[in-house]
Amino acid sequence: MNFGKVEDPSLIDFTLPADAEETSAILKANKKNQSFEAYVGCAKWNKADLKGFYPKGTKDELTYYATQFNSIELNATFYGMPSIDQVKTWREKTPANFKFFPKLTNSISHFKRLIDVKEPIQVYCDSIANFEDKLGMAFLQLHDNFKPKDFDRLEKAIEGFPKVIPLAVELRNEEWFSNPDILNKTTNLFEENNIANIIVDTAGRRDMLHMHLTSPTAFIRFVGANDDEIDKKRLDDWIERISTWKKEGLQNLYFFVHQNIELSSPLLSAYFIKKLNKELGLELKIPEMSPN
Repeated sequence: MNFGKVEDPSLIDFTLPADAEETSAILKANKKNQSFEAYVGCAKWNKADLKGFYPKGTKDELTYYATQFNSIELNATFYGMPSIDQVKTWREKTPANFKFFPKLTNSISHFKRLIDVKEPIQVYCDSIANFEDKLGMAFLQLHDNFKPKDFDRLEKAIEGFPKVIPLAVELRNEEWFSNPDILNKTTNLFEENNIANIIVDTAGRRDMLHMHLTSPTAFIRFVGANDDEIDKKRLDDWIERISTWKKEGLQNLYFFVHQNIELSSPLLSAYFIKKLNKELGLELKIPEMSPN
């Protein structure tokens, strides 16, 4: 994942910003529900990207991946509309507690740019519904040049999105974050429709680290800098923030680790999960690198 990449990450201030005032209010409003679930995973499962992760002789990468992680940020669905048969195949290869987080197909988000997308959204939702109880949350990632001038398109797509499919949205253009009125208007739309506001933590786009939750779900896409000292400190800071959010009423944590060099993703994920387990008293599986 090269989005937000910088040449020298040591020059970046990686301090997590303070929470938006609305975040605490939203979490506290849901505090009466004491349930909490955490899903941590990578963005890919293929052997070409995660070299050194799979034992020698692994025949099916997803099947093995699902023994080490409880979730996957499913980017494969971004590049082509998933068929029902494909979704069923993915579902059947994974254990009962596994969750998929499929990205909306780029024909919807990037080519049609949310214009006349009611039908393709329905096709997409009809397909991913076949994940059944293994469907975590769909997510819509908008193009970098999709701007607030097209707010009406976003509003129409969100309000028309099937309510039975949980949805998160990732806004990438800086104009969504630079104007407080636009940001408030957008987050209000998300809150009213129970949409998770995706937080992206990457070196070159600190504006996307908005820390404004719009539901009791934190959907975080963490992009490592391929520097262990920097990345582990960043993950430590996230552990502290997530612990605070859980005390305030956070119900769901969806945390996906990316790297410019994806080999490190399982290692960073293992570091994060071990710390998360200790801090929150969880028992998530700690993924192992293959000894081969």
